[in-house]
Amino acid sequence: MGIMASVLMAGCASQAPSELPGDPYDLDRLNCSARIQPEQQVQLDMVDNLMNRERNHAALAQLEAKPMETVDHWVRYGQLQASTGHLGEAETIFQGLVDRCGTGRSHHGLGMVLLKQDKVLKALHHLEIARERTPASAQVRNDYGYVLLMVGDYEDAAYELRTAMELGDGKGPVRQNLAVAYLLTDNWGGLEWMKKQYDLSSEERAYAERLAEQFGR
Repeated sequence: MGIMASVLMAGCASQAPSELPGDPYDLDRLNCSARIQPEQQVQLDMVDNLMNRERNHAALAQLEAKPMETVDHWVRYGQLQASTGHLGEAETIFQGLVDRCGTGRSHHGLGMVLLKQDKVLKALHHLEIARERTPASAQVRNDYGYVLLMVGDYEDAAYELRTAMELGDGKGPVRQNLAVAYLLTDNWGGLEWMKKQYDLSSEERAYAERLAEQFGR
C-alpha cells in the first residue's frame, strides 16, 4: 500500500498496480520456462555483481527497474528481499514460485527464508525437495546438510556435506560444516581425507570442534 500511495501522489494514478515493475506480489507475468534474453542477462549480471559486492539495496533497485518475467529474476528478488530484512515478503515470493513453478531453486529459496525465521522443520522439508530436484547443486546439498546437522541427523548430514564438498571442489562454508559432521560422527578417517584432499588446516579443525559443541556434543 505504501508503494501504491506514493505512485498516486506522484500523479501516476492511471498506471495499474500490475504494471509496476517492483510489485513484489505480481507473478502474473512470470513464465516458468522462459529463456533469458540477452538484454535480461545483462541486467542479471549487473545485479549479481552488486550482490557479490554486498550492495544488496542497489541490486534490489536494479532488479526492480524492469519487469521481472523469468524465474531467475524472481529468485534473485526473493533473495534480495531476505537479505535486506524483508523476510515476510521473501517468503511470499518464494512460496509463489513454488506454487507456480516448483523448481528446485524455488524450494531452496523458500527453505532458506524459513530457516532464517527459525522454522527449521519446514525449512528442512523444502530443502529436501530442492535436493531431489537439483541433486548436483553444491549449495543446495550444503544447506540441506547443515539443517540435517541442526536436527541431529549427523550421518545423513555427513553424506550430503561430503557430496557438496566434492561438487564444490572444497570451497566455501561446506568445509566447516563437513568437518563438524565428521566430528559428530567420530569419522576420523573423513577428517584425514579432508586434510589430504582439501588442505583442512589445524585452525579450521579447531574452529569446527568449537562449532560441534554447539550442535550437542
